[in-house]
Amino acid sequence: MITVLVVIVHIIVSLALILIVLLQVGKGGSLSAAFGGAGSSQTLFGSRGPATFLSRLTAIAAAVFMLTSLGLAYISSHARQRSTIIDQIPATESTPLPLQPPESAPAPTPPTESTPATPPASTPQQ
Repeated sequence: MITVLVVIVHIIVSLALILIVLLQVGKGGSLSAAFGGAGSSQTLFGSRGPATFLSRLTAIAAAVFMLTSLGLAYISSHARQRSTIIDQIPATESTPLPLQPPESAPAPTPPTESTPATPPASTPQQ
């Protein structure tokens, strides 16, 4: 149950981290300019702009992503009771059956000197 919860949180945080990184712009532009603020103090993310807010949000999302990754690794390493697939196959004690020829088939006769083991190859007529 805890594994499912950690996986769900991990997926949500990974998608959020992708969106947060895509919202950030390079040094040349500003996200507030895209919303019409163009550097004014009444922007969507405050007077300092999106750099501080999105940078902090990126750091938080990255930390949660790393924690869920470590948690999933810990859970998966301690959840295993058997190490290989061969260990998971139930061991059955069985003795092999002796090989017996079928009773309905006649026993093959060994070739003698008068009868060759293989029929002679036919020669083409000319």
